[in-house]
Amino acid sequence: MSSTVTISSPDGETEAEFVPEANMVCGSLRWRGAELLDAGRGLEAYAQHGKTMGIPLLYPWANRLAEPSYRVAGVAVALPAPDGLYALDPHGLPIHGALPGRLRWSVQAGSPPDRVAAQLDWSAPELMELFPFEHQLVYEAELSDGRLTLATTLQATGSLPVPVSLGFHPYRRIPGSSRAGWRVSLGAAARLVLDERMIPTGEREPLAERERAFVLGEQSWDDGLAGLDAGEPRFAVTAGDSTVTVTFHEGFGYAQVYAPPAHDYICFEPMTAPTDALRSGEGLSVVEPGGEYRTCWSVTVTP
Repeated sequence: MSSTVTISSPDGETEAEFVPEANMVCGSLRWRGAELLDAGRGLEAYAQHGKTMGIPLLYPWANRLAEPSYRVAGVAVALPAPDGLYALDPHGLPIHGALPGRLRWSVQAGSPPDRVAAQLDWSAPELMELFPFEHQLVYEAELSDGRLTLATTLQATGSLPVPVSLGFHPYRRIPGSSRAGWRVSLGAAARLVLDERMIPTGEREPLAERERAFVLGEQSWDDGLAGLDAGEPRFAVTAGDSTVTVTFHEGFGYAQVYAPPAHDYICFEPMTAPTDALRSGEGLSVVEPGGEYRTCWSVTVTP
């Protein structure tokens, strides 16, 4: 796999690594020498087969599409065969957008050591087959003491409006601890009702208080959430005196929580729109030509 870009916080205690030729995945986030991300099956499996790990950007759609086709902004799209372009979930549904190895970013030169910026030009024919909306995406990462902040800015550079259905999938863990005692808090009030294929039905149900603050143990989560808290919603996991918090600062109206049993990680996924939004239109923002859409979120660790 290609070269890695490493950034460090001013105090030297936090480091993050990114891979521009694998969709700018953050493959490592270390705090005081301890790894905060799960490596999954590794970088090659992620880039070539979409086996997510670290902090991947899910693009140009997050999670699943109910069918290999969609119609949005007046444009009907039939996806080509998936081979080498996108992955399928166990139900055979397109998942997580283009395969990461297809998305190669140009890193902007001259950034200070605590940040990196990169740009993706979405105009290549193979990409336009999946998502025929010409645009550019700017990705910015910055480290401060114990905090990684990630921002994207979508710029609609073509003649068509651009729908926004991106998300991130941070596989977070707390070193030296087991999920059996992890205390979780969720910054959302409602769950999206899903069908048997994990596609939202359009209905919602309220989260009980015991579902918003709980000990993870062996619970299994793979839930879409809405009704996010006002201001800057926060999702956190605590073990002992250590807490890792994901904060949605801008541009995200939905979340996904993923914590399969027997794995010592939990994912709080910021999403601009719910699963299948390119087909359903629910919560979907559309950027007019010449306009832009910005997202920003952060991961913070506190002792």
